[in-house]
Amino acid sequence: MREVAVGLLGVGTVGGGVWELLQKNGDLIKNKSGIDIRVLKVAEKDGGRKKTLGISDEVFTEDPMEVLNHPDIDIVVELIGGTTVAKELILSAVDKKKHIVTANKALLAQHGVEIFDRVLKKEVEIGFEASVGGGIPIIKTIREALVGNRITKIIGILNGTSNFILTKMTKEGIDFARALEEARALGFAEADPYLDISGGDARHKITILSSFAFNTVINHDSVYMEGIDGIDIKDIAYAEEFGFVTKLLAVAQISDRGILVKVHPTLVSKENPLAAVLWEDNAVMVESDFLGTSMYYGKGAGARPTASAIVADIADIAGRILSRGEYNSKRYAFFSDLPQVSFEKNKARYYFRFNVLDRPGILSKIAGVLGENRISIASVIQKETEEKFEHVPLVMMTHDAVEEDVRRAMETIDSFPEVESESRIIRVLVD
Repeated sequence: MREVAVGLLGVGTVGGGVWELLQKNGDLIKNKSGIDIRVLKVAEKDGGRKKTLGISDEVFTEDPMEVLNHPDIDIVVELIGGTTVAKELILSAVDKKKHIVTANKALLAQHGVEIFDRVLKKEVEIGFEASVGGGIPIIKTIREALVGNRITKIIGILNGTSNFILTKMTKEGIDFARALEEARALGFAEADPYLDISGGDARHKITILSSFAFNTVINHDSVYMEGIDGIDIKDIAYAEEFGFVTKLLAVAQISDRGILVKVHPTLVSKENPLAAVLWEDNAVMVESDFLGTSMYYGKGAGARPTASAIVADIADIAGRILSRGEYNSKRYAFFSDLPQVSFEKNKARYYFRFNVLDRPGILSKIAGVLGENRISIASVIQKETEEKFEHVPLVMMTHDAVEEDVRRAMETIDSFPEVESESRIIRVLVD
């Protein structure tokens, strides 16, 4: 039996899942792959995890350098998170000619170019399937199963916390604050949920995914991001009247101008399969020239799904180590240099909600501004006055419009004395 030695950096929730999977299903992996994956060292600052997970004194250490300096370890699995210490440890391991597996999406999104450059120079392997989509094998699908296709568009529900919250709001009619609290109580949201609800987590993931889908460097800071914390239960209800559900989507699309990458709340047609992705699940829809539209669905987070993806990377790299084949630098090289398109040039249908005084002529006044900015109205809903207030919701759906035109129109409309507060804008996915 061929053997490959592994060292784990971090056995928290995800790392603990990796340890348990390898202990429980080690023999299954041997039978399926013909490879014996042995964990020689586990580094973890929380000494209590040694007892909790049943790790021997010989294997456990609180010093990560014992993992990196171990002469027999072939693959280092980084699961400590963050973008500082984790980066230093990964680069150090690569310099020592250790292969890497990581689930660190923030690190790869922000410093991936530097890391992949070092990996190429040292001719080692790096696996990062678990950084996007949890247990969904979307990285492997894009790089291997779709190797003969030109990918033109990716649309993903990539954050389970946001999807859980929006599903709660839609199914139970509760507001954002209450849905977030319930997500926290069930363990689907962190104590500080900023990265999830702001769109930051999804931005990390679509940066990684689009970089490899389009074989070009994507600047993480240039990816447009808008979260779900501004979504009102009223907008979810009005959208349903139009036949749409509300999702946080991460989208990357190529055109003659370059690549547009964005994350924002989106109204999705109930006819679209993404509309049926509920609770904490993730899904990625890929459009390519020969396969057409394909969709990949499953658990996007959690110890077990993420551990499954990590162990798959370990086995994959172990197979390449033992085959002793020629190093394939194309696996980690970005051979295109495509510009990123500004979100100002985004073209989509739009949902607008204005809170207006119930006065004659206000609809035509707003429609006039939209028309001046090349925005065509597709349908309108005007609600009755609520309680004693004079302002009423005026809800519109548009035909295709350009983001910069929409923003210019909204600035004018929001300045009208008949319009109360800032108008609501949500982009619409019809297909």
